[in-house]
Amino acid sequence: MTDSQHTGKLYGVGVGPGDPSLLTVRAAELIGKADVIAYHCARHGRSHARAIAERYLTGRQIEERLMYPVTVETTDHPGGYRGALDDFYQEAAARLAAHLDAGRDVVVLAEGDPFFYGSYQHMHKRLAHRYPTEVVPGVTSISAAAARLGTPLVEAEEVLTVIPGTLPEEELTARLAATDSAVVMKLGRTFPAVRRALERAGRLDEARYVERATMDGERTGRLADVDPDGVPYFAVAVLPSRVAALDSAGRPFEAPDDSAEPAVGGAVGDAGQAPGEVVVVGTGPAGPLWLTPEARGALANATDLVGYTTYLDRVPVRAGQVRHGSDNKVEGVRAEFALELARRGRRVAVVSSGDPGVFAMATAVLEAACADPYREVPVRVLPGMTAAHAAASRAGAPLGHDYAVVSLSDRLKPWEVIARRLRAAAEADLVLALYNPGSKSRTTQVGSARDLLLEYRDPQTPVVMARDVGGPTERIRTVALAELDPAEVDMRTLLLVGSTQTQWVRRGADSEVVWTPRRYPEQ
Repeated sequence: MTDSQHTGKLYGVGVGPGDPSLLTVRAAELIGKADVIAYHCARHGRSHARAIAERYLTGRQIEERLMYPVTVETTDHPGGYRGALDDFYQEAAARLAAHLDAGRDVVVLAEGDPFFYGSYQHMHKRLAHRYPTEVVPGVTSISAAAARLGTPLVEAEEVLTVIPGTLPEEELTARLAATDSAVVMKLGRTFPAVRRALERAGRLDEARYVERATMDGERTGRLADVDPDGVPYFAVAVLPSRVAALDSAGRPFEAPDDSAEPAVGGAVGDAGQAPGEVVVVGTGPAGPLWLTPEARGALANATDLVGYTTYLDRVPVRAGQVRHGSDNKVEGVRAEFALELARRGRRVAVVSSGDPGVFAMATAVLEAACADPYREVPVRVLPGMTAAHAAASRAGAPLGHDYAVVSLSDRLKPWEVIARRLRAAAEADLVLALYNPGSKSRTTQVGSARDLLLEYRDPQTPVVMARDVGGPTERIRTVALAELDPAEVDMRTLLLVGSTQTQWVRRGADSEVVWTPRRYPEQ
């Protein structure tokens, strides 16, 4: 290893987004006294970083131009594009190491910040462990873009996501849908895909465009208005803070009066006002880890959230949103309330646990939406992780073959119907996922279902008892069907009853799994 007392020092210096006056005092100081100034450039030989730093150069420094062998074009290098760049970085690091070994201080210029998508980091990884090193932060293009737009990026608890435009379009769409605020870097050739992703995520109207922030030729505006031809690499797409978002009239969104529900079938509101939208959102069985990016985006984009209070409490509070909580037994009223809000022009998210189409709110909303006066209100249903699938994943793979899903609640259908369906599923040797098995007012269903199933199943058939899956009091336990105790089952428990083929196997000292093979024996 080289003796650091006799070597130069390596500096990674951020020169900011373009305006030379935005360099830090430390950056200007180091550039002025460096022995060697190094900078990366494409094959045309021009360097934006050098141009920014030029006023601080003395003319006495040695300049090392580190020219990329390829940028976006193809290469005949045997290792392909990545191999060509790896060889280039090794050769460039060797050139800088020679100066450092000779006792010269080397400043590597980096546009923006050295550790933010910067070329300097490739030198840092190859040299910092061998030589004394200092990294000087710089103003990023993100900060410059926000400043030029004059719009906050994030406020309060909002989350900012930084996304390279080079990601696949599907990935771009998912990330844009899921976040509060975002900056998409590296536009150029990626602009058409980024624009499509913003549109698919329902965020195009919010998006702003910033080109060459603080440089000559700077341009800002609505991204939807930008001609894709000629969009440079030095451009970013910005989704600013939603907290500061304004409606089309330039006023903050006005929330409806929470003191009274909209009159079902009443006036739409302002004359000629276009209807809003109802999105029925599946939030999964528990907290945010189970939420899809699409669902997360719909919740963030809504002006109003409607739902059972317990489920609403799982959704983060956002400034400007109105929350309408209610009891769990008023699905129809809740559905019409949401649709009436949408008729007034509101963007409404109806919050539903698990998947909204599985014993949940999608049915209630669609039933109301298929009748007057709500036929013209747009309605979408966004899927969520079901309780059955979540419980199965905790136990192993009990749903690995054909299975049936049955609710044991006889509040909306008679027990005779439930018993007939249980018997049919048992005779067909299906695994059973049993929802709503018991509550304070329903205490006999679990015992009755157990006794019925024992007519068709071995007493040792595994039954997965999954309570509060994904929640703070989660408990997963497997018992034999004959030992299923109704007293241990409540409304937050889901039961998975195995078929004749389901395996219950101990693995190691403290682990057991339940799984159903995908092959079924020939009869």
